Amino acid sequence: MGVQGLTTYVEGNKYFFQDVKFRDSRLVIDGCSLYYRLYFNSGLEQQHGGDYSEFACLLTQFFSALATCNIQPYVVLDGGIDPSDKKFSTLRQRLQSKIKEAGNLSHGRNGSVLPILTRNVFIQVLLEQGVPLAQCSAEADWEIACLAHQWNCPVLTNDSDFYIFDLPGGYLPLRFFHWTNLNGKASHRYISARCYTTNSLCRLFGGMNHELLPLCAVLTGNDYGVPKEAETLLALVDFSAVGGGGGRRKGGAPMSRVEGILLWLSTFSSVAMALDEVSKLMGEDSGRGKRGQKGGLSSQLWAGMQEYHIKGRSSLARWFSGVKAVPGGQTSRLAQLPECLSLAAMQGLLHPSVVDAFVMQRVLLSPQVENSKLASSHCSSRAIRQALYGILLQRPQDNITQGRGGGAQVVKGLQDEVQTQGMRVQENVRQGMRGGRGRGGRGSGGRGQGHIVPAQQGVNVAFSTEQAAGAATVQAQSSSSSTPIYVEEYDRVDLNLKKIQIEAHPPRNHLHLDGLGQAPVAVRLNVLFEVLGVKDSALAPVPLHLQLAVAVTGFWLREAVPTPSQLQLQALVLSIVYGELFLKHQPGATQHQHHVPQINWAAERKVLEGLNRQRVRPGERQGVNLGAAHSFSQWQACLWSALCLNQLLLLPLPEPNLSWLFSGTLVHGLVRSLKGGRAAESLLSGGSFAVQLYSSLLDAVRKCSTKANPSSAASGRKRGRGRGRGRRGRGGGGRGAQAGGRDDEMNNRFSLLMSEEEYDDDD
Repeated sequence: MGVQGLTTYVEGNKYFFQDVKFRDSRLVIDGCSLYYRLYFNSGLEQQHGGDYSEFACLLTQFFSALATCNIQPYVVLDGGIDPSDKKFSTLRQRLQSKIKEAGNLSHGRNGSVLPILTRNVFIQVLLEQGVPLAQCSAEADWEIACLAHQWNCPVLTNDSDFYIFDLPGGYLPLRFFHWTNLNGKASHRYISARCYTTNSLCRLFGGMNHELLPLCAVLTGNDYGVPKEAETLLALVDFSAVGGGGGRRKGGAPMSRVEGILLWLSTFSSVAMALDEVSKLMGEDSGRGKRGQKGGLSSQLWAGMQEYHIKGRSSLARWFSGVKAVPGGQTSRLAQLPECLSLAAMQGLLHPSVVDAFVMQRVLLSPQVENSKLASSHCSSRAIRQALYGILLQRPQDNITQGRGGGAQVVKGLQDEVQTQGMRVQENVRQGMRGGRGRGGRGSGGRGQGHIVPAQQGVNVAFSTEQAAGAATVQAQSSSSSTPIYVEEYDRVDLNLKKIQIEAHPPRNHLHLDGLGQAPVAVRLNVLFEVLGVKDSALAPVPLHLQLAVAVTGFWLREAVPTPSQLQLQALVLSIVYGELFLKHQPGATQHQHHVPQINWAAERKVLEGLNRQRVRPGERQGVNLGAAHSFSQWQACLWSALCLNQLLLLPLPEPNLSWLFSGTLVHGLVRSLKGGRAAESLLSGGSFAVQLYSSLLDAVRKCSTKANPSSAASGRKRGRGRGRGRRGRGGGGRGAQAGGRDDEMNNRFSLLMSEEEYDDDD
């Protein structure tokens, strides 16, 4: 949320704050405020799709600084859209603004757009660092305030609503939280900060009743808007009676709207008196009661004030104490999901957009820096989201019940060692971030071996997903005569935010939501591979923690429009190799998953240094290559959608370490070098490990770009619906018109790739 003009007013007056030496304390952190503030205020890259590794390093430094000062952080994240829709108009306006800013950035003008995977990287770093985390059902402000109130500790955020919440431990604005400059002796380090409490503000207004502050917020205007009648009310208020007359301070300076309202409210001793005055000024029925429970503006104001009323004990306190059950205060949305998914959502391991799609049948898609003359980058990944919506929203038919029938028993017989699905999904995330290390080398073997499924239940399932699909009678999608299910997607069309109805399409090997928690890993993995259109045999040589990224890259080669060039693909794979080299060079890294007897790190370091020199550097005059920007934005959109699907399926594949998987400045610099005549292999010269990994990944991507199952729900027939909007020169058939027969030509894929120069629109 946010109160209009309050931050400017309060932070412009030092008397509202107390300087503190902050240490030895709990700290409740508004996670969304933190990652926005750190990314935007640290000069991190935005034009080229983001540099996630720099952001991850910054986060690590931040939490290290807290640990040095004996500060225990508890991070709370916003969930999805408020089901009341009170804030939806504000969300649409902000999204439209970000679309325009992304357009400005694409042409070298000013703007700020958060790279699409920033939140995912933030959560991965928290898990890796062991920072306690909770993701709320919807807006997190009230939950944050309630927890901090119960623990009597401060809140760290950038949200002006916390100038309204009455918090005994105070509010530490991020702007004044100087974590990069620790002070004090080694054993008594502290962070210089400024602390605000409502008492400090009320004291400067003659001992004003702090219970009146929520009324100020509602009258001034927050993200839920201002009641229309409030403007009429404020026009009727005689500000000349307060603050020195004429709407000016005693010193003659004009008052801000916020200050004027505060001065007026300070003349009342209680909320009841203030609302009585509102009723008189508005000519409302005086018999409405002391709190405005009847009709009229006073009633609306009273209802709005409840957003800031802290009552009872925090529902998150038990969560952070180790009781991993969905708190009662979160059940409005999450309780509708199966328990395994509601717990994943609370842990930050289910993206809020997935919950939005399930509860609201509505998804807001984040804009990226791309070519606004072409269709949104999210169009390329629509088939993934359609499958995700299908799993979420398609209900089993009465005569076919998930889990019944002989096929499921066959799978059970093949996998007696597979226990009922638990909630050990965080291990797969950590496995991915550690580069597949640990657990005795669970990475997949060489060519010809069966795929080793991630052992979420603590065991390996050593038979292929094709065998699992053949053995299991996983319920197919209901008949075509059933009523279609749609999800509203809000996405860019040109530079305008538009609502687009997207039909849900369950995968052919459909796994219903109700049976998700009991489904074996191999069955869930088969669904993921079907949607992405890959075979597990194509991924066998790929390290386990990179398999999702490789599968997504193959999907991107098929689905992106314009078709990615070979140079763009090579640059992307080189960037992945760079990340792997860096991670493997860190202390404690293991090398088992690549079957390399001995790595010559002197040579590999030279490769790292050589790749790093290819980056686009800050201040370079050359503008953004829009062709490459659009292509890589489509890749990120595909990866984001695939991450959401993988999370919905309870992580049948570990998430890749996103911090080192993609670097915008590196891939754009590599495209420039390759276009200038450098061969990709020459950039790896001398590094035998780097050359082997590059060759292996590139070969796997090419195999994954061949459609594994043309008849699946993600096939062109279903993708073609609704995909023509905003596309140029594609006719009315959509991608479905081209789907048939393309697989026969995939071996000659790169001889048919479009020339990148056709789409290097740098105007």
